[in-house]
Amino acid sequence: MYRRTRLVGTRSYKARKRYADAPPICLECSPACFRRTSPEEQGMNRNDLRRVDLNLLIVFETLMHERSVTRAAEKLFLGQPAISAALARLRTLFDDPLFVRTGRSMEPTARAQEIAQLLSPALDSISTAVSRASTFDPATSNQVFRIGLTDEVEFALLPPLLRRLRAEAPGVVLVVRRANYLLMPGLLASGEISVGVCYTEELPANAKRKVLRRPRPMLLRADSIPGPLSFEDYCARPHAMVSFAGDLTGYIDEELAQHGCKRRVVLAVPQFNGLSALLAGTDIIATVPDYAAAALVAHGGLRAEALPFATSQDFELSMAWRGAQDNDPAERWLRSRIQMFVGDPDSL
Repeated sequence: MYRRTRLVGTRSYKARKRYADAPPICLECSPACFRRTSPEEQGMNRNDLRRVDLNLLIVFETLMHERSVTRAAEKLFLGQPAISAALARLRTLFDDPLFVRTGRSMEPTARAQEIAQLLSPALDSISTAVSRASTFDPATSNQVFRIGLTDEVEFALLPPLLRRLRAEAPGVVLVVRRANYLLMPGLLASGEISVGVCYTEELPANAKRKVLRRPRPMLLRADSIPGPLSFEDYCARPHAMVSFAGDLTGYIDEELAQHGCKRRVVLAVPQFNGLSALLAGTDIIATVPDYAAAALVAHGGLRAEALPFATSQDFELSMAWRGAQDNDPAERWLRSRIQMFVGDPDSL
């Protein structure tokens, strides 16, 4: 029966690794032999937590997301030497290299992945416990909120929300990050944003989601020809579309295919706010969500009308937020205002 004893004291990571490679000690041949228990068998006494710096765990979680000392330092507003020093302490604490450099990235070891699975929900619980003990007064707060919005939500729905935030909480700061269905999961998981509004259902495991509205597609046009467009005219006219990825096809093309028709896209742009100027003086038309159409028409030069055919797909514009901040008073206040000014109960 062989086991290795647990090292105590402040030996270095390398010293402990040398010890781990040493021959085992027999427990049955000498009273001087002693037993080494695994962490799983022995566990950590809660008093031992006093020697664990919570900041180290935050650094570990950030390194798991960023896979780079440089990016982790930028994310945590620390210098690279501070992150490197924290990583060295983490390696000592967990008795494992944790991250191995492969090219320009730092890949986590199997032990690091195991730790991350246990650590993430624990940090969420700590964050929730601390936030519940805090209070929030919008009139006096100078809190910084970081949110993610799609382009058309920022253009069409952020202005009234911002006016309300300025009226209720003139001291708060709002940082808006560009988000879409591809970026939103990563922004939430890394903590770069606390809440976002986007068309997405692929979210981190601990995230929460609430549908704000189900928009209808609307046709935008700048010409002066009277009357609504027919289905044939809609298919024959040149089209513009907004595409973050530069695509020339979208769900409208799938809908038209069901009706035996194709459209011709002659312009693809990454943002909505330039459509007014781009469509002006041309026969180009665009299909956009109803709230984006309303904002563009309000700026002048365009008119909006219903599509000349029925669509079968329903889209849900949702608000998603980090589960760790579900009960944070400040975040709950912000989410209530987002729901009030970005949501549309009549569409649900």
